Amino acid sequence: MPATHKHLLNGPLRPAQIQTQSFRANRPSIAGPDVPEPPYPIPLEGVVQRGFGRGSKDLGCPTANLPDESLPDMVATVEPGVYYGYAQEIHIMHKFSDDFYGYNMRALVLGYIRPELDYTSRVTEALIEDIEIDKKVALASLARPGYKYTLDPFFSNRNQA
Repeated sequence: MPATHKHLLNGPLRPAQIQTQSFRANRPSIAGPDVPEPPYPIPLEGVVQRGFGRGSKDLGCPTANLPDESLPDMVATVEPGVYYGYAQEIHIMHKFSDDFYGYNMRALVLGYIRPELDYTSRVTEALIEDIEIDKKVALASLARPGYKYTLDPFFSNRNQA
């Protein structure tokens, strides 16, 4: 589940790094240690809301946008960027025939893939290529034995906040 956030609760937003060929050429195929280390896992929960509509339409990558109030644990702990983890009942790497706005979603963020980057235009081939690489890195990272969180109690306990 690649995820990004744009608002830091504890300070100003740092400018995104400029996307460069050298950064893209040195991308690892797996991110993070063999098992999640603090601050992970980071639990997120909220009702899926509409975003800007660019993910599916412009980039071919559906996203599940959570309200800002569901993100304080994440934004207080980590920098803006692209992360991986599991989401309950929703996996953004699957194809969906309908939107799932209004549905409650729980997610566990388990690791960091890369910093948020600044691309030269709203939709670029480099951005689309990076999203595809991010998805491959997320799947490879989650395939490791230390990342088996799909049966975590967070997903089965409906009363847990």
